[in-house]
Amino acid sequence: MPTLLPRTLARTIERATQSFPVLLLTGPRQVGKTTVLEQCAGPERRRVTLDDLDARDLAQHDPALFLQRYPPPLLIDEVQYAPQLFSAIKLLVDRSQMPGQFWLTGSQKFHLMQGVSESLAGRVAILDLLGLSAAECAGHAKEATPFLPSPDWIERIERIDHRSESASTGLLDLYRRIWRGSFPRLALDERISHNLFFSSYLQTYVQRDVQALARVGDTGAFLRLVRAAAVRTGQLLNYADLARDVDIDQKTVKAWLGILEGAGLVYLLPPWHSNLTKRLVKTPKLYFLDTGLCAYLAQWTTPEALEAGAMSGAILETYAVAEVLKSYWHNGEAVQLFFYRDRDGREIDLLIERDQRLYPIEIKKTATPSQHASRSFSLVESLGRVCGHGAVLCLKQTPAALSASVTAIPISALGAPSAPGPSGVGR
Repeated sequence: MPTLLPRTLARTIERATQSFPVLLLTGPRQVGKTTVLEQCAGPERRRVTLDDLDARDLAQHDPALFLQRYPPPLLIDEVQYAPQLFSAIKLLVDRSQMPGQFWLTGSQKFHLMQGVSESLAGRVAILDLLGLSAAECAGHAKEATPFLPSPDWIERIERIDHRSESASTGLLDLYRRIWRGSFPRLALDERISHNLFFSSYLQTYVQRDVQALARVGDTGAFLRLVRAAAVRTGQLLNYADLARDVDIDQKTVKAWLGILEGAGLVYLLPPWHSNLTKRLVKTPKLYFLDTGLCAYLAQWTTPEALEAGAMSGAILETYAVAEVLKSYWHNGEAVQLFFYRDRDGREIDLLIERDQRLYPIEIKKTATPSQHASRSFSLVESLGRVCGHGAVLCLKQTPAALSASVTAIPISALGAPSAPGPSGVGR
């Protein structure tokens, strides 16, 4: 058995448990939701999973009896199968007024949120967990902070960069990490077959979530959509193009992408929207949140082939965007991310909105970025926001100033330790 790594989210779970009667942890299957909660739990907390059909049947048809059989403090896995529990949980927590009574996990966020918002509003802390971050893999879970290309964050990275194991990651080592992905079981145990893991993962996902919850009839077409989406990671989402390739209509494409988004498998990055200009692209960009799954679906059989292939740049951008998201979500913080593209072809890969500032970021597969890489950053001033310090995430080994307002930052530095900072509790 591989060693269990500490998770950054654990410290937020502990704080949330002291303040809220209910905690809901969402994320894809196999990212370690139950494991991190069990690491945080005391011996008195019971656990029941609704993957167990008997427990699920009781929770669906007699939630009050279910909660008598399994009283708090309680961890309920895969609670999306029994939204009937939410009203019964509300009655219990309102009666006792005690924090930390229920921990819930769910793998289909969209199926959960309606019941949660109706029954548990104001009583629940909602947290998101993805696969292992680079910081967690490097053993820096407790020191990891949200990525923001501000001068103080960059200064901390510059101070610790020469000590960081992740900062010296070679190109093929990085692409091997990207190819293996971030699901803990696969990322931490080299003995597990990449193909076998993802083949089994997709089969389980389709049977448990797609058929049982989403009521998708044509699972063959659904899997074709998932594969077609994978080869388009890092690209503008084109519903008509996907519909044509999979031979389904655009309405079905949007519905099925919603299922993938709700399962935490894909992320739709919205374009920056502003009334100041009508020439902005309004289509989101599509990203897979696990690069290993994406590489498997796109049929890249080795890290070397992936690094040298046509998706090399797109998968690196996908990895970087996912790491930025993890740096916030695993600290219990919300983040507003956008990209910029106009009809003249000018673009910025990533914009982080923070305190009415936009921090522009480019992601480049190069070890020698030039000032030309940040040429579009000047567009931020026309978007109605103050422009924060910019960054070019790239393959350099150490940070380097490209100008007074732009720094080249190694993608590997996303996994480097940094000084602790404030973090919140959900959204």
